[in-house]
Amino acid sequence: MDLAHWPLYGLRLRTPRLELRLPDLPLLDELSSVAAGGVHEPGRMPFSVAWTDGKPEEVGRAVFQHLLGTVAAWSARSWTLSLAVLHEGRVVGRQDLMGEDFGTLREVETGSWLGLPYQGRGLGTEMRAAALHLAFAGLGARCAVSAAMLDNPRSLGVSRRLGYTDDGVKTESVRGAAVTLQRLRLDRERWEAHRRVEVTVEGLEACRPLFGDAPPTASPPQRFLRGRYGWEGPRRRGPGASGNR
Repeated sequence: MDLAHWPLYGLRLRTPRLELRLPDLPLLDELSSVAAGGVHEPGRMPFSVAWTDGKPEEVGRAVFQHLLGTVAAWSARSWTLSLAVLHEGRVVGRQDLMGEDFGTLREVETGSWLGLPYQGRGLGTEMRAAALHLAFAGLGARCAVSAAMLDNPRSLGVSRRLGYTDDGVKTESVRGAAVTLQRLRLDRERWEAHRRVEVTVEGLEACRPLFGDAPPTASPPQRFLRGRYGWEGPRRRGPGASGNR
């Protein structure tokens, strides 16, 4: 989709197995159906906001509305890029990349989820690697942050495989109970040392002003070997972003 006034619809991130892109309405409907089908086992809550509590149709509708809201609320000072993740042409999950005053701070945050049938295949690591490549190689980020519950080993494992280091803990209220989250941080040096997934980016140049007119890094490599209903990061929570699997 080539839209002059919202070029983010032309942005593509590709890895050996995945394509990530801002979903149009039909793709967003497919993404919402994946969320409605379940993203974790019943009886546990891996997210700091219990966004999966509700009937399947309520969860799906909330995801649909939330992602549209990220587009409507976008500004160069505060943005959430919510990407549908496709594997073999089928939507399997969602990967978010977020920035607050990015032009000054050069810090991003990630969040993600995968539908239950697609977990345990390494796709979570691959899709986060794509988002990190966009942040560091494409936008010149200085660091990336994330968080996950201490009893969410998949999310923590993805972060540590990609080079994140522990950055303290915090406590939040989930379903009326106190839970502890591990904060994580990844700086540019450790990202460089741990990147293993080949990633290509298409359509970024037209989008730069939307990210706060972020300049590219010097000779950026083009290839190399998760508010309510939400993601596990410490900043924004909204329907259907994540916990980093």
